[in-house]
Amino acid sequence: MIKAVVLLSGGLDSATTLAVARNSGYECYALSVDYGQRHGSELAAAATVARFLGACEHKIIKVDLSTFGGSALTDKSIAVPTEGTKTGIPVTYVPARNTIMLSLALAWAEVLKSCDIFVGVNAVDYSGYPDCRPEYVAAFEEMANLATKTAIEGARLSIHAPLINLSKAEIILQGISLGVDYSLTVSCYQANEAGLACGVCDSCRLRQAGFESADVPDVTRYKPESGG
Repeated sequence: MIKAVVLLSGGLDSATTLAVARNSGYECYALSVDYGQRHGSELAAAATVARFLGACEHKIIKVDLSTFGGSALTDKSIAVPTEGTKTGIPVTYVPARNTIMLSLALAWAEVLKSCDIFVGVNAVDYSGYPDCRPEYVAAFEEMANLATKTAIEGARLSIHAPLINLSKAEIILQGISLGVDYSLTVSCYQANEAGLACGVCDSCRLRQAGFESADVPDVTRYKPESGG
């Protein structure tokens, strides 16, 4: 089997991406990053999802971006917005996060002699993040093929973003068809340590709307006070 590194946050999109990679015949190596995010429950979810979807290995790497802050996800003095998605880049954007994560995935892929990296970025139902756009993914792929021993020696590296043009509903329906159990995933920006979701942050709202649009039950585990 061909090896692939799959970035796995523990959320809905990355779980679906892992299922897509597995279904495409790849031997999947799941990579999660402890970047100083508000809670650790998504990393616990990532470990559960990796086992459930048959990743042959799962690594968690610590790169503490809370040292810099600058985001509601890495600086607890910045409130997570709960009034619904708005135009512009929200305060939940983490500076350079996807670039850092893809770089780590690229390093592991070289060691594994893998030419394939999967990432669950999405440009349709997203919260305004510039590093979720197709042109960003294409630019990173081009950089990877300029910067690595693997590429210089003749093996082209590919960054796969299989969800990038799908709506949240389409992602959910695809995941269900591939056997993803979304009750194991955590998408909430401010979930508690048990992985229970707030139901009101941007990520929760997009997830809720996706289940509703897909006309399938929302299996998200919510905090009792959320009303979800």
